[in-house]
Amino acid sequence: MKIAILSRNARLYSTTRLVAAGRARGHRVRVLDPLRCYMRIAHDGYALHYGGRELRGFDCVIPRIGASITFYGTAVLRQFEMMGVYTANSSEAVLRARDKLRSLQILAKRGLDMPVTVFGDNPDDTADLLAMLGPPPHVIKLNESAQGQGVVLAEKPAASQSVIEAFRGLYANFLVQEFVREANGCDIRCFVVGDDVVAAMQREAVAGDFRSNLHRGGTGSKVRLTERERETALRAARAMELGIAGVDLLRSERGPLVLEVNSSPGLEGIETVTGVDVAGAVVRHVEQAAG
Repeated sequence: MKIAILSRNARLYSTTRLVAAGRARGHRVRVLDPLRCYMRIAHDGYALHYGGRELRGFDCVIPRIGASITFYGTAVLRQFEMMGVYTANSSEAVLRARDKLRSLQILAKRGLDMPVTVFGDNPDDTADLLAMLGPPPHVIKLNESAQGQGVVLAEKPAASQSVIEAFRGLYANFLVQEFVREANGCDIRCFVVGDDVVAAMQREAVAGDFRSNLHRGGTGSKVRLTERERETALRAARAMELGIAGVDLLRSERGPLVLEVNSSPGLEGIETVTGVDVAGAVVRHVEQAAG
């Protein structure tokens, strides 16, 4: 099988692991920078070029599209789809997952529990918006934030007002969510591949912070999922129509809450913590799905 991995950097851990796992199973694997791909779109056919040559003969694409190149990266992915190439995560699924508000609306419609979230635009409605949410602390996050960036904890009503005013002053789209205190600065990253949670780890924030992302200095440890947590992670990935997903859960008094669903979850942290060959699981999945 001929596999394309869409990645800006061939030296990133996740990319190198996927390349190694694919080649270990006898596949031809090529890393393509999405921003170096360019395309022809016409009624009589589609073409995709890279470095002056046409890209052809690929059986599968594994997208590793960062938030900063969502628009162009999904356009390239869509071009592969138009050419009949299987994509591990579709362009539409990547776009859904990248939009936090849209994701939460989809998950809520499917009956999945999550931190209560409010969203509004007009400054005149801020007081009522926060009343719909309840008393602070409030978590205020940019709609397209990633790796814990653009996420603020406001512990008093005045702080919530100030942060909201600042974000509105930047013309940024943002969400306001309840703070789940009993999670104690921890969340669970579930790595979903196909119909299985192949690995899971608990992430814990550093002292004085509430964001558990490893990129923000958080630590990871092995965790045993409950059956309800495992089923919640699988339901969330299915709701977003993602074949490969990182589903982040909070443990709360009312059960597992879906915090986020990531369409390009990193491999380094979860493979290091759990010892699971996640890259191999991804390659085995695309073998079956593309075959």
